[in-house]
Amino acid sequence: MLRCLTAGESHGKGMVAILEGLCAGLAVDVSAINKELKRRQSGFGRGRRMRIENDRVEIISGLKNNRTLGSPITLLIKNKDASIEKLPKVVAGRPGHADLAGLLKYGFTDIREVLERASARSTAATVALGALCKRFLDEFGIVITSRVLSVGGESTKQGIISKITEAIENKDTVGGIFEVVAANVPVGLGSYVQADRRLDSRLAAGIISIPGIKSFEVGLGAGYAVSFGSVVHDAIYHSKSKGYFRLTNNAGGIEGGISNGQEIILRACMKPISTLMRPLDSINIQTKKSAKAAVERSDICVVESAGVVAESACALVLAEAFLEKFGADSLEDIKNTYTNYKKRITRA
Repeated sequence: MLRCLTAGESHGKGMVAILEGLCAGLAVDVSAINKELKRRQSGFGRGRRMRIENDRVEIISGLKNNRTLGSPITLLIKNKDASIEKLPKVVAGRPGHADLAGLLKYGFTDIREVLERASARSTAATVALGALCKRFLDEFGIVITSRVLSVGGESTKQGIISKITEAIENKDTVGGIFEVVAANVPVGLGSYVQADRRLDSRLAAGIISIPGIKSFEVGLGAGYAVSFGSVVHDAIYHSKSKGYFRLTNNAGGIEGGISNGQEIILRACMKPISTLMRPLDSINIQTKKSAKAAVERSDICVVESAGVVAESACALVLAEAFLEKFGADSLEDIKNTYTNYKKRITRA
């Protein structure tokens, strides 16, 4: 079982992540993790914070000679902007953010005490953890990618650029839809026997947990609601050379909570960022009088980088499910178990 924990505030000393349960013997390249962190910071529409931070990971436990020991792996990403103690109080919550709900929940008198942890800065830790899991999955040929499908209703490259440019000019923000694809996932990850073991429910939880994600679907998704079953279900075929196969993949690679051997296809909607340079109406929590919402340094559009974070969330879930199915203490033992499993299902 994989267990992960993250800690850190947006303007604190840094972000920390701990991953427990990864096998021994896996070669780890820190530069590959840094490459993923750079991808998270990229994309048209990112804000000034991305020009300040140049995220680099330091691994402070769990490795020897760049190979995993099977013990907990601790990752540290230091913040260049570590000004949390000097920043002013925030007294007007931003609609769409955790500001007001968090303030009321914890009894704070300063919204900054909410937004520092509720910030999407925490996703740097998610991406670092996901990079480790991607490295593990790569040993078995599993590759996870993402792409932007639309921004503000626009789906062409020029249309997307124009929509983000319009948001910049209007001091507004804009959201969109991205897709994550996991290729070469073997049949048999997840289970139908309990709700919390279903692969699709776990992937949904992982991706919905990313700040700003408001919807999630697998495969055809909402398209199932407007079609007959005879049209949308993926017919099953068999041949000596291919074994079982399908000609379509509307199920998005998951049936009954179990991976079926096809590509896993996931889509999610990232809402417009809550911080607007032309802020919406709010209430001053001290005076209870009308005020404009707080303005923090922020992005305009993060759909592309949200897809990168979702890749990592997907990698964490798939790595855990893979270890449940084939897990052992060493990478060599896992490979042996996996090889035997593939031989068995080939004969099925």
